[in-house]
Amino acid sequence: MANAVIVVDMLLGFLEKGNPLYCGHRARAVIPNVQRLLARESRAGSAVIYLVDTHDPGDKEFQMFPPHCLRGTPECEVVPELSSFPGTMVPKSRYSGFFNTTLDDTLRALRPDKLVVCGVCTDICVLHTVADARNRDYPVEVYADCVASFDEEAHTFALKHMEKILGARIVSLPPEDCDPPGVSRPYS
Repeated sequence: MANAVIVVDMLLGFLEKGNPLYCGHRARAVIPNVQRLLARESRAGSAVIYLVDTHDPGDKEFQMFPPHCLRGTPECEVVPELSSFPGTMVPKSRYSGFFNTTLDDTLRALRPDKLVVCGVCTDICVLHTVADARNRDYPVEVYADCVASFDEEAHTFALKHMEKILGARIVSLPPEDCDPPGVSRPYS
């Protein structure tokens, strides 16, 4: 099998203004990079898995964060910019995509060479998903230009922590997958 791309919470609830946990312009700015990553990985035969933050009313997480991504609401939908990339949807209700989900079973069936991780928020759901992946001995690559957070300091800490403590490879899109000089990207 090729790779499995884990797309963490690239949802309207985090990437559309007006929602309670909108992550801001830095998070929106990674959407074109995630598109390029998914295009490249799809051409290579990689599986795409979307982690979808999905909560029931009264979820204990709402003691930390305002109610968000309530089951059945548009906040749980993947952003339209990624809709042309088919994949498996894995609902989750905690930071890690592995906690009480089908993610590990899905990955065991796929037997990927490695996990390629992108999405939001670097310091919350990306970090906890990567930690649990590494605890299950999956090789992991995190694309630094395909993750973001509303907290830049925490974003930087999380990238260092994933690399230095968890053993994930922190990489960037190769130049051939990026815009040529002088081309402006949306949301940057």
